[in-house]
Amino acid sequence: MDNQENWEETQEFDLDSILSEFGSGAGEDAPQVNAEDGDVKEYAPEEAPAQPEGDDPDLDRLLEEAPAEEANQRPTLVFDPVVPEEKTATDDATIVMEAVSEITEEEVPQPKQEPIPFRSNLQELKRKIVAGPEKRYYDLSDVGVFKLQIAILLNLLVVGLCVATTTMFTMGMVPENRLRLVIFSQVLGMLLSALLGCYQIMDGIADLFRGRFNINTMLFFTLLACLADAAFCLQELRVPCCACFALEMAFALFGRYHRRSTEISQMDTLRKAIHLHSVVKEDNYLDGAPVLLRGEGDVDDFLDTYSKPSGPERVQSVYCFFALCVCIGLSVLAGLRHGVSLAVQVLSTSLLAAVPASFFVALTRPAALLESRLHMVGSVICGWQGVVKLRGKAYFPMRDSDLFPTGSTKLNGVKFYGSREPEQILAYTTSLISAAGGGLVPLFRNMLKNRGGSEYPVTQFRDYGLGGIGGEISGDAVLMGDLSFLQSMDVDIPQGTTVSQAVYVAINGQLSAVIAISYAKMRSASAGLISLNGCRRIKPVLLCDDFLITSEFIHTKFGINTRRMVFPDRETRASLSRRTADPESPVLALTIRDELVSSIYAVTGASALYTSCRLGLLIHILGGIVGLLIMFVLAFQGSTEILTPTRVLLYQLIWMVPGLLVTEWARTV
Repeated sequence: MDNQENWEETQEFDLDSILSEFGSGAGEDAPQVNAEDGDVKEYAPEEAPAQPEGDDPDLDRLLEEAPAEEANQRPTLVFDPVVPEEKTATDDATIVMEAVSEITEEEVPQPKQEPIPFRSNLQELKRKIVAGPEKRYYDLSDVGVFKLQIAILLNLLVVGLCVATTTMFTMGMVPENRLRLVIFSQVLGMLLSALLGCYQIMDGIADLFRGRFNINTMLFFTLLACLADAAFCLQELRVPCCACFALEMAFALFGRYHRRSTEISQMDTLRKAIHLHSVVKEDNYLDGAPVLLRGEGDVDDFLDTYSKPSGPERVQSVYCFFALCVCIGLSVLAGLRHGVSLAVQVLSTSLLAAVPASFFVALTRPAALLESRLHMVGSVICGWQGVVKLRGKAYFPMRDSDLFPTGSTKLNGVKFYGSREPEQILAYTTSLISAAGGGLVPLFRNMLKNRGGSEYPVTQFRDYGLGGIGGEISGDAVLMGDLSFLQSMDVDIPQGTTVSQAVYVAINGQLSAVIAISYAKMRSASAGLISLNGCRRIKPVLLCDDFLITSEFIHTKFGINTRRMVFPDRETRASLSRRTADPESPVLALTIRDELVSSIYAVTGASALYTSCRLGLLIHILGGIVGLLIMFVLAFQGSTEILTPTRVLLYQLIWMVPGLLVTEWARTV
């Protein structure tokens, strides 16, 4: 967020001409829902449906090939039906096999979803994007970062030349008659570095006239002190600390580069939005604890907050101001005790020691690293207030669509048992699934529709919370759940009927059907869960209606620890599901995608950014204080042997190592 760029000097945009590119609808990028009825064929299909990676293969093939001794192994799908010996082929009980053809994402009937409820809202969003992020993105793109990259490289080259000449002088490789030439070359290098970073110097001066003081203002006073010291160096034939100043200027340009690239990425994210989702924090959710809720967002929620100075920036500015005052005090002390020349030398050296070079990127580099991650998932954090509030302790509710988005759940096959008609079993099953809700409802309704069946009213519905549900339909007691649930309900399960992911149906205590289901492991859900599981301050709350999504199932499917996850009962879950985000709550983050990873990365990224910036401030302020203490001792004693350019540069490099390493914390999203 390069606040120093002139927002007003921008090219003019004709909004009508730009909006004409979007068309009258939601645009090519708008999500389309194409729900067609899937075909349910009797018996085995000619071709096995394609399976997602990691899911169960075709049910019929596994029925024939699975050995009986492997029935108790979890990955093994399925079974040979056991017919009691007392029954013959003429008995009334029948066993029917049906294979459900592949139901693709396009074939599953989907609930009607609209990115924007009304076209007027879409047009308003487009106008705000074009007038705000779109316009700002093109302004920054026209300026680019190429010139900054060239300036950084040239500054690093100046640092290398200054270090080389200083090293030659220290090693006695420079003749005495060439010493003035070496000093002149150092001063010219420092002036070239100041010219390359003139925008940083100008920003520091401008802030000074506005009554503000920041690290760029500190850099301006450092330049003045180094130039004054260079004049005494020419008289006394000693080498000034020009390499240290050039190094600080290089990192100051790095900071400017980070701000600009971060803002470009943020504007690029927002300009691609066709729908904005917000993340807000509210109180009194579960046990009185706060919660992070997702709702509707607006472009202004970001534009009004992203450019405001952050808390760490204010702390950095306050420290720089007090450090300048201390440096001036040390200079006065040295001048009173040992003369003007030492006073100027102490002033320039103490200013360089008080601000380690990596302090210029201690706040900008973590933000740039985090933004590169958020840009990939379509998220932005709304300023520093969003960072502070997102990092606190809170609950994070998740629903079926977060773990298994539309199209990731498929039916693999169904096997019927007993004498009941398959149509009746499917009608009972679909009715009970509909009463429970969740992502399985469209699949079962589509299967029932293709068989010409209809649903029944369900009475005495019960969610057992152990991977199963039950209810009464037309006077029959119906139970549905995974294998362990039906076994716990004393339902007789024939040998060889073990399916890793399946719905078992029992009517009046007798097994009636086994329906194999595959849950595809989506990257967005997996990445979001792994990131959320690593954030100790956030507790996930599972508000899933799908009774198969249990703690054990999530642990097996995604390989994460579910001990910190909250699985409320049905009544509590229904109450929590009705809680929606308050439109008046401050928006902390915006996402342009309706994916779990987009919201989670904003939450966990805020925590990582906060930690990185706080540790960066602590390390660099500690390094500056240590430098000032050393300078106090030298100024009091009047010792100048240690104040060589090589040792001052070495001090800068020593504190640069932990200063840069701590910025890598922002990668832990």
